[in-house]
Amino acid sequence: MSFRNIMQAVALAAFLGAPLTASAQKVKAPAGGKKISKELIGIFFEDISYSADGGLYAELIENGSFEYNPNERDGWGPGTAWKTVRPGHSLGKLEIRMDNPIHSNNPTYMRLHTERVKEFYDYAGWKGFGLENGGFDGISVKAGAKYDFSVFFRNIDQPKQVRIVLGAPQGWGKDPKILAEASLDVHATTWSKYKATLTASEDCTNAILQILVLDQGDLDVDMVSLMPQDTYKGHGLRKDLAEALAGLEPKFMRFPGGCVVHGGGDGFWDTYRWKTTIGPKEQRRGLKNTWGYHQSMGLGYYEYFQFCEDLGMEPLPILPCGVNCQGTNGGWSMRTQAQDFLPMSEMDEWVDEALDLIEWANGDPATSKWAKMRADAGHPKPFNLKYLGLGNEEKITKEFEERFKYIYDRVRAKYPNIVIVGTAGPGSHKGNPDFENGWRIADETGVDILDEHYYEPRNYFLDNQANYDNYPRDRKTKVYLGEYAAKDKKLADALYEGLYLLGVEKNGDVVAMTSYAPLFCKKNHESWNPDLIYFDNEKVILTCSYYVQQMFGTTAGDYYYGDVAKFDGGDKYQGTSAVLNTEKGELYIKLINASEEAKTATIDLSKFKGFGATAPMTTLTANSLDAENNYDAQPVAPVTKDIKIAKKMNLSVEPRSANVIRLKVK
Repeated sequence: MSFRNIMQAVALAAFLGAPLTASAQKVKAPAGGKKISKELIGIFFEDISYSADGGLYAELIENGSFEYNPNERDGWGPGTAWKTVRPGHSLGKLEIRMDNPIHSNNPTYMRLHTERVKEFYDYAGWKGFGLENGGFDGISVKAGAKYDFSVFFRNIDQPKQVRIVLGAPQGWGKDPKILAEASLDVHATTWSKYKATLTASEDCTNAILQILVLDQGDLDVDMVSLMPQDTYKGHGLRKDLAEALAGLEPKFMRFPGGCVVHGGGDGFWDTYRWKTTIGPKEQRRGLKNTWGYHQSMGLGYYEYFQFCEDLGMEPLPILPCGVNCQGTNGGWSMRTQAQDFLPMSEMDEWVDEALDLIEWANGDPATSKWAKMRADAGHPKPFNLKYLGLGNEEKITKEFEERFKYIYDRVRAKYPNIVIVGTAGPGSHKGNPDFENGWRIADETGVDILDEHYYEPRNYFLDNQANYDNYPRDRKTKVYLGEYAAKDKKLADALYEGLYLLGVEKNGDVVAMTSYAPLFCKKNHESWNPDLIYFDNEKVILTCSYYVQQMFGTTAGDYYYGDVAKFDGGDKYQGTSAVLNTEKGELYIKLINASEEAKTATIDLSKFKGFGATAPMTTLTANSLDAENNYDAQPVAPVTKDIKIAKKMNLSVEPRSANVIRLKVK
């Protein structure tokens, strides 16, 4: 999908979510409706398949802090993604150093020792000794676009002139074509930040950045950055990816994982600690990613909360409970692997992780050191954190239970209004011991919401649409379906997921939240399949499942009506729902027909008044259930047209289709 097409798709998303009139009009729900969750559709962000660095986080330089290392991937080191350059036959050497760094969380830097730059080829104007970076699979720049370059330098001897070049490679033995350049005069003998703005002269999908020292001597380099000025709301996120998420109209975002949360790789040293992700970028601590690469933490808790605010989503941070992911010790057999855990004598530190996070997000900067850190970062007003997750699909062992209850009791005692989300373990199905124990703990503690996870073949979703029909209605704990997906990205998978979501919506009094997972996958960096959105440096591919999520996300409501729409002679391949949004005064009628034949639906609007003679109906369909959107073709996208509306009506519903009718009511 071209950038133009993705913008068209986002525009369509905006249309789907827009009120049908210029102003919303609150209405009273007619009799016969069931109160349901208004936050049913959200998103789950995990840094998997290069979703953050090289993805949603707009930074264009890979390993700009020189912190890559063999703990993260065999063969990696501080020089990964970098190469030495010496145009004009300049001479010098690189030295990896860790003494007197900018910050202890960011200990590694490069020393450039330049020996000769002016003896040969001075007339060519291309000289110097230094470093080159090609970004994440190339640096993509657009003609006329501005890019903010920054770097920390420390002079070891005399002042130096440093040339910054954004170039287009022209083949072996040739100097790159200059797309933009800047000159920096470096005098500081202590770590100091230098900046320049580079304006690209033309489009280039595989640009490189060079840092060239033009004077002899030693110069220390760290925290190299190149950021597009045009990011989502100016907050450092890649614009087209953020806009694709905005098109879903999600009501919440869960982050930062997933298995990323609790040291899924090698032990507790690898556990995500939010406190090392909120300060200045040069003071944040990079971390091995569970999925086998590096997290720079340029996208940290501050950026997560800010993005939630930008999209009007409730933040749902997930914190570890002192129990490591059972996938730690090799392999990913989530139900049988060994599990590591911290001694109870160390658990107060992890309690503080939760209590201090709430204070950081919601506290008063005048009285709270954590809230002051939030204010110092640029957000004096509280983020109004409502939800907090404790644990992520851990095996529900006695060790987990003891540690979860320890943290839970202390958070509940100090912050009784925080909605706490627990976990039902991996593979959340009845009969699974983890599932049963997770729900037992929920009943014993009264945890507000329990997080269920399952990935299944598409027919599971087709055959289990009534999964939540028999959940107890008198139970305090609600359900969060935090991770789920059919195991392919065909239209059939999306339609079966949609049928399942109709059942979830029907049970919106029991199920409070859902989020498809994983969210993003970068081309050639796949850690999991399928994913909701695929991308490379140029394209964004919206899957069939994306559009089904969009259909539900843009039609959220607070009352469900089960008798408004039904299929004549329908079977498990057809499903309907009708949801009223009383704040907007809008009624949404969803109709999914996953069969190969057109089916007739009967619609009865007798309960409602004020609707017009026509209404928009959006349809997602294709010629085959095997249709899918990929990098080569995107045949599946929603189409909207006006249809005639009557109080009682029959509607022919296309085969292989998901549909929603939007009605303004009074």
